[in-house]
Amino acid sequence: MKLFKTLPIILTLIFGGSAFAQVSPLSVQFQEIVKDKKATVGIAVYNFTTKDTVTFNNTPDYPTLSVYKFHVALAVLHLVDQGKLRLDQDIFVKKSELLENTHSPLRENYPYGNINIKLSELLSYMVALSDNNACDILFRLAGGTKKVDRYIKNLKIKDTRITATEEEMHLKWENQYLNTTSPLAAVQLLQQFYQMKILSPTSYDYLLNVMLGTKTGPDKLKGLLPKDILVAHKTGSSFRSKEGLKAAENDIGIVFLPGGQTYAIAVFVKNSMEDDTTNNTIIAKVSKAVFDHYSIKK
Repeated sequence: MKLFKTLPIILTLIFGGSAFAQVSPLSVQFQEIVKDKKATVGIAVYNFTTKDTVTFNNTPDYPTLSVYKFHVALAVLHLVDQGKLRLDQDIFVKKSELLENTHSPLRENYPYGNINIKLSELLSYMVALSDNNACDILFRLAGGTKKVDRYIKNLKIKDTRITATEEEMHLKWENQYLNTTSPLAAVQLLQQFYQMKILSPTSYDYLLNVMLGTKTGPDKLKGLLPKDILVAHKTGSSFRSKEGLKAAENDIGIVFLPGGQTYAIAVFVKNSMEDDTTNNTIIAKVSKAVFDHYSIKK
């Protein structure tokens, strides 16, 4: 059985609602970056200033992995805006909720559990540190995966499916494919967020600042950008199969250029037999290509 299958490359550039195939210099750069890589790479970009949308291999079956913690954060903050939760309220975290054998700085900091922790701190653990236990605690507060999935669908975001918690994804390797999205859907969600169509100004400011402080994936979207460039992002990464197949390596975010332009970008690497450094470099090179394109564009 083959572990890797090359999918047809799909390039689209949209100006003012009209799509043209294979005409974007940016898309040509994407094709060069992924050439000869044993992985499938999907990309979407939306420039808030020029209104350009660029997609590359935009199919709806990219495993989200921890990227979906951005979706969970939006659902939780929606409940905050409704007055059902408060950022300053204490959430009691039981020791039984701090699962072993999963990425969890929360568990490392509070190994014995049974503590009260502010909702704002739990959200920060989930987004900025990509804590899996914090994610599942927040899933429960939000009403479960079905409620979060329904919330995202109610935002008219298509091609996104949220069906499994972090605990469920860790039960077996194949479960990492249960939560999926398209690059364009991820960018459209970032677009609604940045244009303040989803959250209150207070919740928006809170989440944007948390994403600006993301500690995971410094060698992904931010890897090749100048150090002073602000990037509000959320990463995702899978574990490998026994054969060495990496289900996903992802990063989505909003990039703020010095001249005032801002763009949303999503890069998903799936079904990769490349090593982690190569996967992350793919994301970093795509990010740098987009940065350079809009930095020099008149």
